Amino acid sequence: MNPNPTLSRRALLAGLAALPVAVSCSPAFAAEPLPRMTVTKDPSCGCCGAWVDHVRAAGFPVEVIESSEVPRLKVLLGVPREFASCHTAEVGGYVIEGHVPAEAIKRLLAERPQAKGLAVPGMPIGSPGMEVAGVEDDTYDVVLFGPGGRSTFARYRGARPV
Repeated sequence: MNPNPTLSRRALLAGLAALPVAVSCSPAFAAEPLPRMTVTKDPSCGCCGAWVDHVRAAGFPVEVIESSEVPRLKVLLGVPREFASCHTAEVGGYVIEGHVPAEAIKRLLAERPQAKGLAVPGMPIGSPGMEVAGVEDDTYDVVLFGPGGRSTFARYRGARPV
């Protein structure tokens, strides 16, 4: 056995080729966990629970607060009256109003636009938490809102982007 081993060019290249695989599997480079979401809902609402199940399934840790003061919270958080829905969520410094798909929330958190939050006005059939068997899904807008105004952030048919 050679007491002073030298690294051959072939061994060096093989080692370098394996480096990206080793680095990508490293826990330090794992995707960051999604931030905790707090959902405030009326205690008597059933569709809110289905929406919470949707965002949990998408990987969000969720705390649910049942309160009869949901309308007051919406005012405090700056949710426009015409966007008011049955539940309000807070995540990553944003307000999420209504049946917003988890995919749109993840995009919001990745892009970090200057805004108050996202809303799905009304309760569109087929939106997460509002699925109705045998009924065609609605097409609806996910609206970005804030001090700078309002704009369409995404468009969905049911839970699918269009």
